[in-house]
Amino acid sequence: MKGYLVLSTGDVFTGEWVGDNSATYGEAVFFTGMTGYQEVLTDPSFKGQCVVFTYPLIGNYGVNLADNESINPQVSAVIVSESSLEGYHYEAVESFEQTLKKHNIPMLKNVDTRAVVKRIREVGDVACILTTNPDAVNFSSFKEIGTRDLIEEVTSQSTQSFGDGKEHVVLVDFGYKKSMIDCLVKQGCKVTVVPYTTSFQDISKLNPDGILLSNGPGNPKQMKPYLEKIKKLAETYPTLGICLGHQLLALAFGGDTKKLKFGHRGANQPVIDLVTNKVYITSQNHSYVVDDNSLKNTPFKVRYQNINDGSVEGMVHEQQAIFSVQFHPEAHPGPSDSEWIFENFLTMIMKAKGESVYA
Repeated sequence: MKGYLVLSTGDVFTGEWVGDNSATYGEAVFFTGMTGYQEVLTDPSFKGQCVVFTYPLIGNYGVNLADNESINPQVSAVIVSESSLEGYHYEAVESFEQTLKKHNIPMLKNVDTRAVVKRIREVGDVACILTTNPDAVNFSSFKEIGTRDLIEEVTSQSTQSFGDGKEHVVLVDFGYKKSMIDCLVKQGCKVTVVPYTTSFQDISKLNPDGILLSNGPGNPKQMKPYLEKIKKLAETYPTLGICLGHQLLALAFGGDTKKLKFGHRGANQPVIDLVTNKVYITSQNHSYVVDDNSLKNTPFKVRYQNINDGSVEGMVHEQQAIFSVQFHPEAHPGPSDSEWIFENFLTMIMKAKGESVYA
């Protein structure tokens, strides 16, 4: 059956429809990684988005039981050039298409994805509808992606604990990735995940040694009612912000954020440490960035910068134990060049507790 990707600009791209034929609305974005499609499907930061994979063959190593970043896929739809019908890997339990069908996520394949990506690069991330009937498309019948409370759709509904290490980190969940917890547990931490709506008082009762503000989907300014709590947490406990958490720290301390024309989504973004001049290849997934100029009247200094476009990739508080990164140090998918960020966070926690970092 023929299917169509209709952009709000009026552009129409044709492909072969796979799955439930209900019209699906979302934001058309592209991901440039050669691998990692399973992690992309299950990353909560992709909530509400229709992902165009730039690599021409997707699904060739199937889907396994280990690489999910959340329990279920989060993307609204998938657009690919070619989809492998088999999973050629010993850990694969089902094919890419089987996973999408099981979770009622439509896919459009045999699409000219290069043409789609070129158009997105021209007009920016744009609203889209996947449909089998392009003549019946009506964008007004869907709630605009920018007005949806996407974080509410992906946050935890209850408190959960992982690991039993000495240092206790409370992860404030805006749509966290499982691999963040894996990295902290590997560092010897106990991690308690709490919904982002959890009060400062309730978090304090957990007696955390440090706070991790997680990644998540959507516009950071939708979290305005929680900025005062975020600032209080950061001023009280050693704090690390990742991706959305990084943006929220900037907003909480008087900075500003802005939307990129088209976001950074891939596993090959070069980032430079402005202190050491070392360059890291990083995994990223975001539409919004911290406005560099807005940090002039805040206690933050830019520590990391994107080499391609100069955007802010990380900040350090000048007086307190607070720092943040826009990229994903836990990777998955992507290189683990910057996984040491979690080691730095643990060192910061131990210093705040007066413990030796050389034990």
